[in-house]
Amino acid sequence: MLAKARAYIALTKPRIIELLLVTTVPVMILADRGLPSLWLIAVTLVAGTLSAGSANTINCYVDRDIDEIMARTKRRPLVRATVTPVEALWFGIVLGVVSTLLFGLLVNWPSALLADGAIAFYVFVYTLGLKRRTPSNIVIGGAAGCFPVLIGWSAVTGTVGWGAVILFGVVFFWTPPHFWALAIKFKDDYAAAGVPMLPVVAPLREVVRKILIYSYVMVATSLVLYPVADAGLLYLVVAAVVGVWFLLEAHRLVRRVARDEPARPMRLFHYSITYLTILFLAVAVSPLI
Repeated sequence: MLAKARAYIALTKPRIIELLLVTTVPVMILADRGLPSLWLIAVTLVAGTLSAGSANTINCYVDRDIDEIMARTKRRPLVRATVTPVEALWFGIVLGVVSTLLFGLLVNWPSALLADGAIAFYVFVYTLGLKRRTPSNIVIGGAAGCFPVLIGWSAVTGTVGWGAVILFGVVFFWTPPHFWALAIKFKDDYAAAGVPMLPVVAPLREVVRKILIYSYVMVATSLVLYPVADAGLLYLVVAAVVGVWFLLEAHRLVRRVARDEPARPMRLFHYSITYLTILFLAVAVSPLI
């Protein structure tokens, strides 16, 4: 039973959920211009975790055939037959239903609709529609990972404000550099599975050039939050410093590729996680001081 429980938890991809939740609470604080009630934060995080877990579980159900091929994913529960496909699908659906009810009954229905929209976008637009068809899959489909900022704002205000829209844009433009860096590392995996991630279908120099372009747009978008949402001077300073830090690493990646040196893309991948964490920590702290 313990092994089965662990398998169900693994289907939800907890490490991805952690990153999504990092963006939720800071947005709630910014929307409230202070600390919302701990009850509201707790319910939003629990419901958000179930929503993301639902989308990730159904993604595992759909992608179980290619997960078996890729070295990075071949230990997932459906590949190892720890959980059956039918069990996984129903588990994902139940998580989504419970998440919707928690949001709707204990937070508000706009947040519930946004959470359902995130699940639908990730499953139908990204997983079923784009992932195996176009190298733009992560650019468009990555929008599913931006919904937590909208949900966090909506949980506090019942609407979606411009601050949430800008932070949605930050995460949207952050996703390609973050994921393409990972895809460079696992290029052969994606090629074997027939998934046309950009590093599979484009020369490496083109991939890193696009990473650099998206990085600049991401940093520029992050700075817009300061005047539009009155994010505070602390936020502006932090956003500028970590933005320059991120751009320097993106330029280093471009230079290494131009010199035919080992790309070392995982440096940027790990930097991207640190960047997003620090940026949203500044979003949270700035309204409180």
